[in-house]
Amino acid sequence: MQVTPQDRPIEALREEVIDQLIMNYGHRQLSLEAFERRLDAAMEASNHNILIKLTADLDLTIDQEFINSKKQQMGINYVPGVTEDVEYIYQIFSGSDRTGEWKLPKEIRIFSIFSGANIDLTDAIFTNSEVYINIFNIFSGDNIYVPENVNVQTNVFCIFGAIDNCVSSSTNSDAPTITIKGFALFGGISVKIKRTLKERFIIFADKLKSFLTQG
Repeated sequence: MQVTPQDRPIEALREEVIDQLIMNYGHRQLSLEAFERRLDAAMEASNHNILIKLTADLDLTIDQEFINSKKQQMGINYVPGVTEDVEYIYQIFSGSDRTGEWKLPKEIRIFSIFSGANIDLTDAIFTNSEVYINIFNIFSGDNIYVPENVNVQTNVFCIFGAIDNCVSSSTNSDAPTITIKGFALFGGISVKIKRTLKERFIIFADKLKSFLTQG
């Protein structure tokens, strides 16, 4: 016997509702305004009945092609393989950016003195389930941008400095873990998400709509 929606885990139901909203928007069954309004409601809903009502009038349901497309577009870019053990980033009275689709090593070591680094892992290729970032920060400001569906652990010893971790841990036990550790003296380290989950949903929905329109 199938479990009723009210008895299912709310996060599983939320994911299905959001997928159905994306599917119907992609097939032009919802306007952009209606899609964004219902998406906001789905992400904020605290009970099952609100979620169920959001898709009660929608006919299209997700299929395997949608699931595969979502996994490709929104999943972690994880390609197991051989990579560098350590990558070094040195900066003294300067600044540096590391961004784009780059293959992550097992460990990144950052040395910042009167400087600042922007390390963007949003589109990076993970080759290991665990990535370590070691930071030596003196009078500097380092920003680390991570995907929203990873686990982040921080262990930085600060003297007149601080580390600000604004990232929630992923509920997926198979998600990669990024461990950030090191030392900060009169410095600051910020860990945050570059694109919100809502923004990623909208980007994926727009790509699906464009693909279906071309088809």
